[in-house]
Amino acid sequence: MPLQRRVPKFGFTNINRKEYRGINLDTLQELADKGSIKNEVSLEDLVALRLARKSDLVKILGRGEIKASLKISAHKFTATAKAAIEAAGGEAISL
Repeated sequence: MPLQRRVPKFGFTNINRKEYRGINLDTLQELADKGSIKNEVSLEDLVALRLARKSDLVKILGRGEIKASLKISAHKFTATAKAAIEAAGGEAISL
């Protein structure tokens, strides 16, 4: 029997799937405490800090707390992350 018929096949790979690089709020708060980021966090800043690559899609996740008032630009935000950023006096901008 040929090899391609002997090897089991599982599921499929969706060619339209979008992979996001997740960054949590506690990571952003640590960077704000260190002074690595000031008031605005853009995609270029995240690339410079090596949290994402140029070609990555970035999603801000809601783990942890954020106390700094930051203007954050990313491709997507979770509902809890967006609420926490706005509660701290910041702004969540979707690209």
